[in-house]
Amino acid sequence: MPVTLSSVDFPKKPGVYLFKSVKGKVLYVGKATRLNERIRSYFATNPDRQMIPELVRRSETVECMVTPSPGEALILERELIRQHKPRYNSMLKDDKSFPFLVLTGDEFPRIMYTRHPPKGSSRWGPFANVGAAKQVMQLLRRQFGIRDCKELLPQGCLSMHIGLCSGPCISGEGYAESVDAAMRILNGDAVELLEEFALQMDTASHEMHFEKAAKSRDMIRAIRATTAQHVVSSKVYRDCDALGIAVQGDLATVVVIHANNGVVQGQEVWPMLHRGDSGETVSMFISEHYANRTPPRLLLTPESLDDGTKQWLSSRRGSKVEVRTPVRGDLVTLQTLAQQNAEIQVVRLSNRTSGSLEQRAADEGAAVLGLEQLDHIVCFDMAQLLGDERVGASVTFRNGRPTKKEYRKYTVKSDAMDDLRMMREVVERWLKRQGDWPDLVLIDGGETHLSTISSLLDEHGLQGRFELAALAKREETVYRNNQPAIILDRKGRVMVHARDEAHRFVNTFHRKRRSRSRLHDPLEEVEGLGAKKMQNLLRHFGGRQGIAHASLQDLKTVPGIGPSLAQRIHEAMQL
Repeated sequence: MPVTLSSVDFPKKPGVYLFKSVKGKVLYVGKATRLNERIRSYFATNPDRQMIPELVRRSETVECMVTPSPGEALILERELIRQHKPRYNSMLKDDKSFPFLVLTGDEFPRIMYTRHPPKGSSRWGPFANVGAAKQVMQLLRRQFGIRDCKELLPQGCLSMHIGLCSGPCISGEGYAESVDAAMRILNGDAVELLEEFALQMDTASHEMHFEKAAKSRDMIRAIRATTAQHVVSSKVYRDCDALGIAVQGDLATVVVIHANNGVVQGQEVWPMLHRGDSGETVSMFISEHYANRTPPRLLLTPESLDDGTKQWLSSRRGSKVEVRTPVRGDLVTLQTLAQQNAEIQVVRLSNRTSGSLEQRAADEGAAVLGLEQLDHIVCFDMAQLLGDERVGASVTFRNGRPTKKEYRKYTVKSDAMDDLRMMREVVERWLKRQGDWPDLVLIDGGETHLSTISSLLDEHGLQGRFELAALAKREETVYRNNQPAIILDRKGRVMVHARDEAHRFVNTFHRKRRSRSRLHDPLEEVEGLGAKKMQNLLRHFGGRQGIAHASLQDLKTVPGIGPSLAQRIHEAMQL
């Protein structure tokens, strides 16, 4: 029997309420400053949301939990929604945790992005996507040389040699200052930091300590490069976030635009499930978004917030948070910018979630390997013909799609003649040019190839930076270190696609190399003589010169070469 207002007796206090089905399943969780007044709105003749009549019809009971304050009701509501995932609540669309940018509490702090920050670390975020976290982390690594390796190696690591790490494992001089600069930038304290470094530079220059002055100059350049992404400016933008929301059906997108020191400094895009009330969706987003970060001094919202949410924001900040829905001036411009971006993003998100077979394939591949995501794959393959034109190639897939501008070709420079040593050389050359590690490096080969490349990563202190796997053509088997082999089914096709594309790309490159090195090869023009049969010929006669001097009878003795094909080969070589 559906619940009725007469069966609900709530106190005039702040708290949360839960609509439950006949089986005890939580259908909806809400918060209220006054529970008795809020619950009446669900039984009004003309409810303000379309989902309310269905919610009341499906509910048998409504329970409440009283809290000391509206702010604590907000916290409890968020936790109950996370626990029960009620059908009629708005919530973050992706129910997994989002990544943070972290500086660990080690003697020489390590920078990392992770969904599970270690204890004792300083963290910023969460970020709406891994790509944003990676971009910020790589920028700070390049500019300040913050290490990202899991352990300090006495000989240093590859990142140090290619300029992505200042090498605290060799010498920690100046490392603390670099970490402090990175932390202050992440905290939005760039203006004062620039003034400090400018004063240090002037003082060192005056005292004729020119090397020290140069270091301060370089740090100033690094800070300016990090904070140069400014789009909109206004003297009123001081520690301010503007929220915009757009809805398509049950899908919503919330955009947060950050502004401080007179400029817009960037935006974040968050997908959400929407249940018919924009105010509730915005309130739910705020409770999630600012649960792990300090709220700004000024928050611009498209919907007015209840007093409990405002009080909770102020308690999170430790001082008053001003919440506005602006109607005029520069703040309206900022709010409109957030709203316009939200409307653009919800269309893009709707199109992507409804039609991206490639992204779905990448997600399925990640599930097969037990990874959080598989949005960035780099695959290697090699090609040669009895040591002739030894080449390699790598292809890149992003979100399940080939990214051809990131394809790379390699000509083997060493005297290596076997695939293993050739592959090692090519992968090592690739490693030295990387700043953005993929989710997966895939090798065309089996367990021996995997062991060879894994040893290479150990030598350079890069083991664990990304997932490493080898894909053998036989039964499409994936090999990984300390993991059972996996025979791929259709859910792992993104890896097979990457391997096949690497094979096609390297063979195309190999054919072009051979055609340039040989103006005219009569064997290339023989009908029915493919690569495998040509390889059998070359092995049997020891090279093209041996084939040229072979008799017709000799040609017929080669495995796979029939009488008619032997005749065509003999005629071609006599021309």
